[in-house]
Amino acid sequence: MRLNQAVNLPRLLRLAVGALTTTLACGIAPAAEPAAAPAPAAQGADLLKTDILGVFAHPDDETGMAATLASYALGRHSRIAHVYCTRGEGGGNMVGTHLGPALGVLRETELRDCLAELGIHRCHFLDKADFAYTESLSITLEKWGNEETLGRLVRLVRALRPEVIVTMNPAPTPGQHGNHQAAGVFAIEAFDLAADPTWFPEQITQEGLHPWQTRKLYFGGAAGTGATIVVDQSLPGGRTPASVAAAALAHHRSQGFGNFAGATWLRRPQSFTLVKSVIPFATQETDLLQGLPVAGDLPARILASGDAPIFDGLMLEFVPRPSLERYQAWVHAERIEHVASRLVTDIPVVAGERNDIFLYTRNSTSTGESALIRFATSPGWEANFSDVTMRFSPNRTNRMRILVRPPAGQPADGEVVATTQLNGRETRIAARLHPVPKLGIPRVASALPLSTNDTESTWAALPSHEIPSTNTWQGTVASAADLGARFRIAHDATTVYVEVRVTDDIVVSNIAPDDIKGHWRSDSVELCFDPVAGAEHTLGCYKLGIFPFDSTGRVRAARDADANAGPIESTAPGTRLASWRTPEGYAIRAAIPLSEIGFKPAPNNGRIGFNVLVYDGDKRDAAPGENINKSRIAWAPRPGVQGRPEDWGRADFE
Repeated sequence: MRLNQAVNLPRLLRLAVGALTTTLACGIAPAAEPAAAPAPAAQGADLLKTDILGVFAHPDDETGMAATLASYALGRHSRIAHVYCTRGEGGGNMVGTHLGPALGVLRETELRDCLAELGIHRCHFLDKADFAYTESLSITLEKWGNEETLGRLVRLVRALRPEVIVTMNPAPTPGQHGNHQAAGVFAIEAFDLAADPTWFPEQITQEGLHPWQTRKLYFGGAAGTGATIVVDQSLPGGRTPASVAAAALAHHRSQGFGNFAGATWLRRPQSFTLVKSVIPFATQETDLLQGLPVAGDLPARILASGDAPIFDGLMLEFVPRPSLERYQAWVHAERIEHVASRLVTDIPVVAGERNDIFLYTRNSTSTGESALIRFATSPGWEANFSDVTMRFSPNRTNRMRILVRPPAGQPADGEVVATTQLNGRETRIAARLHPVPKLGIPRVASALPLSTNDTESTWAALPSHEIPSTNTWQGTVASAADLGARFRIAHDATTVYVEVRVTDDIVVSNIAPDDIKGHWRSDSVELCFDPVAGAEHTLGCYKLGIFPFDSTGRVRAARDADANAGPIESTAPGTRLASWRTPEGYAIRAAIPLSEIGFKPAPNNGRIGFNVLVYDGDKRDAAPGENINKSRIAWAPRPGVQGRPEDWGRADFE
């Protein structure tokens, strides 16, 4: 990434109205002053000038900083504009049947009502597709077109000339939507590129724009140096930014925000991390506009402490999952290492078997050195390493292969540590290893029946796998009676069969027959198959959300967040389902053709990624279509696991 020096920019002239004066004479009434002429309306570039520009992925992504934005817009009359990459047409709908582009129309209307209440009257869209839930930045950039989307955002930055940009954290942390990551990446890159006339020069030569250097860029949340904004102060009219934000966000009713008007958590101070700046980084800021406006020529961009470090010894680094490895390379290229200092290298490994992990070593000195590397891992974990003395060539990077074996079953996360000394300086690096479970898929001689007979002997003969109430990946499970599950799985070479028995003390069926989507809104089971067995995103997967009962009592299902989403009648016509009530809750059975999953077992390729996720609502009086999501458990649990096949379990066809 080419980084720019700040450009010289003319200061903007602001119009002001002079105060009226009166002349008093003893015993003589003052002469009437002519009425002051109204200030001319802003036009052209002045009409577009912005103090704060928010860059987000979907309508409602402003939620985490809405109170702060209300404080600036209504309390300080700051000029705020927002940019959204999409209209949210790929999301769920809790208030009707609108889907796809029609849902985008609804969500845009909700958004504009929300922003008007926050005091924000400028809203722009990059017109990118909200294609599915994913935690992958790479598939988002592939779908959106990296440079084309970046050019659209640079155009808006040059036109709106913001003093400050606020955006989303682009780190690939568990649960962070890939579209959110992309919004942050585009904003951070546009900070520099909008000021560089060599990038998208047609905007300057053909569209009448000029390079513009934004002064500061923050993303929401605390990850280092930044600002904390108090949002419970009084605004004109006696309201607070927090109360305004609560009422404004309630407009996002299609996303289940209708009850936000009473949200007390919006009163908490809101944190921001300062990512890039052309004025000195300050600690403990309480104002996003602190130090602004800047008079005169702008200096070059200033780096934060910890950015662009120079290694003068031996560097060790465990190779993380691909998304994190690419992110680390990107923050280095952008010279914003300080925002990634708290990230932990997290590596999924399969429980009970040997796994390859890799350690990079780099000697940045000009002379070859020998050094002792010491290794350690968590108790109960096996590894093939021992302390070793290695010679490191000057200015050379090497890769070392290591084998680790977690305990079988579902053990807790482990850790692997490497430590060395070179030139009297100790270097220590650690990686978190989180085990995913594995199982065998036994082969049966003939198709398994989908009858609702609890005593069906062919199913009962299969191994049973438990999903305990402690396998929570979202929400809180009160007890084993509140939520738990057991499942069985088998195949006959053409079809995979799955039975899931769910323990649920309150079974809710609030989904209408014409509303078969968004299974997370109600009691449901999700079956996840990944033909790659560790894919980065779900677009090559088969993900099936099953409602055990719609509002008429029928079992229904839809594929979700894969490349062929929609009700199975059109997206998976060969899939067959059954469901019934049990004394403990309910049960479902599914027969899914391997051809619909996109997988054909072979002697040397019998492994697939697999997970079972169970969603629980427990609201007896749930309205039709209402999102009553309370808690979620999984065979392979992890925050955000529904969109990250790397963290699913592994299943081997027998």
